[in-house]
Amino acid sequence: MTQALFSQLGTIAQATGRSLSRHPRRIMAGVGALLLGTGVTAFGIAPLAPDASRLPVSQVVETLSIATFPSDALTAQVPLTLYRSDTVRRDDTAQSLLKRLGVDDREAETFLRKNTTAQQLLAGRASKLVHVEANDRGELLRLTARWLPNDERSFNRLVVERAPQGLSARMESGELTASARLASGTIRSSLFAATDAVNLPDSVAVQLAEIFSSDIDFRRDLRQGDRFSVVYEALEADGEPLRAGRVLSAEFVNNGREHQAVWFGGDGQKGAYFGFDGQSSRKAFLSSPLEFSRVSSGYGMRFHPILGRQKAHLGVDYAAPTGTPVRTIADGVVSFAGWQRGYGNVIEVSHRDNKSTLFAHLSRIDVKKGQRLEQGEFIGAVGSTGLSTGPHLHFEFRDNGVHQDPLEIARKSENIPINPVLRGEFDAVAQEQRSKLSAAATLQQASAE
Repeated sequence: MTQALFSQLGTIAQATGRSLSRHPRRIMAGVGALLLGTGVTAFGIAPLAPDASRLPVSQVVETLSIATFPSDALTAQVPLTLYRSDTVRRDDTAQSLLKRLGVDDREAETFLRKNTTAQQLLAGRASKLVHVEANDRGELLRLTARWLPNDERSFNRLVVERAPQGLSARMESGELTASARLASGTIRSSLFAATDAVNLPDSVAVQLAEIFSSDIDFRRDLRQGDRFSVVYEALEADGEPLRAGRVLSAEFVNNGREHQAVWFGGDGQKGAYFGFDGQSSRKAFLSSPLEFSRVSSGYGMRFHPILGRQKAHLGVDYAAPTGTPVRTIADGVVSFAGWQRGYGNVIEVSHRDNKSTLFAHLSRIDVKKGQRLEQGEFIGAVGSTGLSTGPHLHFEFRDNGVHQDPLEIARKSENIPINPVLRGEFDAVAQEQRSKLSAAATLQQASAE
């Protein structure tokens, strides 16, 4: 058996020798790979640390001191102050407002109803901003309300506070601060639909239409895809916006044509809108005696709705609700304010170069004969007095006593130029506003993307 085994080993050795002589590189590569694999395997299973079960074990005992706290400190509650904000609604009472603000305080409710100063919270116009601070039991600690008394650049602040002796109230006033806001949009159907889509305040949308009204007919000239960018003031009270202010600059692209305007009012120069090239956007006559309205009857021959026959219509009728403010379209002096037969309540204003304007069917008259007026000043309100089928404004323009089409007056009137002495100051303002308008346009692009 041993001899047979040695005989087989000899045969294998001879075969290996012959293979090695024929293929030395392949045989050595295979041996090397075998050795390398064995080495890696050996490295992978080699122990890296001693066996934990064989390590010595020792026990350490130390005494710890524990701080003691008063027993009442563990049960005491941390006082909480709760903050809530809301606006006063038209039908609010002291009870409903406090309940909505999370305040459950009968004393505070009674105080707001009976204190003369605190009563101003619910008196007058709604939408007053209200902030309250209350404890975790719902008791009022402090109430602050802010609102605008009028259209001036100031605001009222009502403060109701709880002191050891009870609740107290005081009225304060502060100056509104202005910050610039940017917005841009694209026309899909109408101007106001586009401004609503980008949350632009209505007052800013109206100003936008006014600024470009001499160049763009917003009833007929708008095209889908027209776009606008605007920079306007946000008037704030204690850091909170209360209303929108003046448009500082604007750009409107209508049917591919760019229209731009920037507000400027320097010393010796009445504030007005100008193009970035310094050319005035302000005309001697405004395009309309209403801020934004619809022409219901144009200038020329028409069928009179009351007389029932064809009659020359020597003015323009603007459809608007009763009470809509009416303004003068140019500087002038009131030459008549009173009743004129079928025209009802009438105001006539004389302008330079023997031109005059007439406003009829007014619900009220807010000026007196001989009173001097500035362009854009409100003089009365739309109504339906005299021979009228419904609320509207009848507006006439006369040049040397001859009636003219009021819709053509603004387009033909001359621009009011900027004072050359202020050109350098204007250029600085225009450059700043141009940069802000460029930033506003990027907002629209980012929103679209």
